[in-house]
Amino acid sequence: MEKRELAKTRRRLKALHKELAALGPIMRGSVVIIGTRNKQPYFSLNKNKKTQLIYLGKKREDKARQCSENYKRLREIIEEMTQLNMALLKEDYKI
Repeated sequence: MEKRELAKTRRRLKALHKELAALGPIMRGSVVIIGTRNKQPYFSLNKNKKTQLIYLGKKREDKARQCSENYKRLREIIEEMTQLNMALLKEDYKI
């Protein structure tokens, strides 16, 4: 790997660290709408093969949705950081 590529990789890792620090509240799970006539938003989490539901109402739906999106972004960041760190490790460069 060239010095330019190493520097680019390090810069990208630094940017991902900053984004990670700024993510905000994180929750694994998703917002689901339950009901046939009277549709209501719930936060759904599958834990130990059991689904846990929390009623959200309109007031908390956006906040829960944002927490879930933050979790998805966290996973994306971790995947990208893993690839970058693997490239650095392969070159025996300090991580």
